[in-house]
Amino acid sequence: MYGLILALLAFVLAAPAHAQVHVDIGIHLPAPPQLVIVPQVPQVRYVPAPAAPGNLFFYNGQYWAFSGGGWYVGSGYNGPWLVVGPQFVPRPVLQVPVQYYHVPPGHWKQWERKRPPHWQEDWGPEWAEKRGWKHDDGDDDRGRGHGKGHGKGR
Repeated sequence: MYGLILALLAFVLAAPAHAQVHVDIGIHLPAPPQLVIVPQVPQVRYVPAPAAPGNLFFYNGQYWAFSGGGWYVGSGYNGPWLVVGPQFVPRPVLQVPVQYYHVPPGHWKQWERKRPPHWQEDWGPEWAEKRGWKHDDGDDDRGRGHGKGHGKGR
């Protein structure tokens, strides 16, 4: 009996600590999509509408999809998709302006289209603090900087 318990315990400990769950987020493209550079974040590409039925980006060899308020990552344009916590989404992907999201959440309509989404409002100030989130120009993650006080021409 003791041997059986040890064998069972060894099996459980040898199993992966966390399982990766693949999900269907509704992106089923017939062929590799055209990728267009996001001018404000040139290392990120996006899939223009109507080629993709959602918010699909390409960065560092992976596809990133924003759907239903959450992030997913996949090695190919059709997935398989893995759920990703917001703390693991690369900073350049999060800096993509609102205008490149073809299916944005409704509350984003009030935000400036040429600025990144207000992630802190969606995920809370703790998220921003943990990431040390500050833009290079001094703005916080909400993209509402008021300049550096230098006036015009500087």
